[in-house]
Amino acid sequence: MKYDFETLLERNGHDSIAVDGIYTMPAGFAPARPVEGYDFIPMWVADMNFPTARSITDAIIERASHPAFGYFLPSDAYYDAIAYWHRLRKHTDDIRREDIGYENGVLGGVVSALKAFASPGDPVLVHSPTYMGFTMALKNNGFHIVHSPLVKDKEGVWRMDYEDMERRIRENHIHTAIFCNPHNPCGRVWSAREIREAMEVYERNNVWVITDEIWSDLILRDHVYTPVQSVSDWAHEHAIAFYAPSKTFNLAGLIGSYSVIYNRPVRERVQGISSKLVYNSMNVLSQHALIGAYSEEGNNWLTQLLPVLSENVDLAWETVQAKFDGVEAFRTEGTYMMFLDCSGWLNRHGMQQKDLLHKGWNYGIGWQDGHLFEGPQCIRLNLASPTSRIREAFDRMDRLVFNA
Repeated sequence: MKYDFETLLERNGHDSIAVDGIYTMPAGFAPARPVEGYDFIPMWVADMNFPTARSITDAIIERASHPAFGYFLPSDAYYDAIAYWHRLRKHTDDIRREDIGYENGVLGGVVSALKAFASPGDPVLVHSPTYMGFTMALKNNGFHIVHSPLVKDKEGVWRMDYEDMERRIRENHIHTAIFCNPHNPCGRVWSAREIREAMEVYERNNVWVITDEIWSDLILRDHVYTPVQSVSDWAHEHAIAFYAPSKTFNLAGLIGSYSVIYNRPVRERVQGISSKLVYNSMNVLSQHALIGAYSEEGNNWLTQLLPVLSENVDLAWETVQAKFDGVEAFRTEGTYMMFLDCSGWLNRHGMQQKDLLHKGWNYGIGWQDGHLFEGPQCIRLNLASPTSRIREAFDRMDRLVFNA
């Protein structure tokens, strides 16, 4: 089936924070309303402004046509779909049914895994810039965050600082770390060598690794995703991985993630903690959505989507390079997010970050404050919209914001 990723999808009034949240979310978190004469281009919440795969909606409609929605257990088709998808897209062929555990969301799974190895008040190593979901989940559950900053090399590529990681682990007596692969918000797709070196740091220091791999299907151009658990025997047994179809297929509103944990005692402990939550149970429509997503047609849809995302990233990066003097951007390798470092521009123009944000919001550019991601002079951009909308957004940035 051929999919249309260029027609603008109408999301207003259809349960979308991305477009309706500017009217309902707390001030300071969501963008402000644009001034009269400018429509709103959503570039903040990390979901896509595209219709999902037909196989997903067909699966939901078929199940919804049966008028009973009672208690149920995950089907063989659910586990088979996950195993199929990991063989197809992640080149992993050793996942067994018992290695897979259900989680309502990746963040809930991360917290359950943390509680298996740490107590409130204990330090946890996290790279910065940091996904704000990690920050909120860790703080809300009483953990102490220790940041190891990512650094840019002379080509502007984000890198892990292994010496800094090891120093902070030892100084703070850290035994649990969160790893983001690919990285949100920076957009790095870590190479097998980079992941292996990080795992060697963790292994030397007896650190359990909780890895968020929710973006692992959204790999752009010729970059290659490497599952953390695949890089060594140690990582296979000491990394707890979390996945979901939500980022890939725009299914966040249906709820439903899963873990892959090969180490049986660890798996039983993490799943035991998850089961003791007030509610951590699969939705029947979410199950059928995953089966529809992790299918041949789902793969067809994703294969058509990735070149569109790559084109959007290229358009954004080339525009920043050519026209936004004082703004730095890394050419996103995975995810559909881009993190703009505006520090040079702000310093040159004597402007505060909040003023720059509002200047964009005034003209309907729905970008997001990088302060939420430990980037106080940065802006996060969601590029998962029709290319014409991304072009329009960057045209507004050029004419009305950075070069006004």
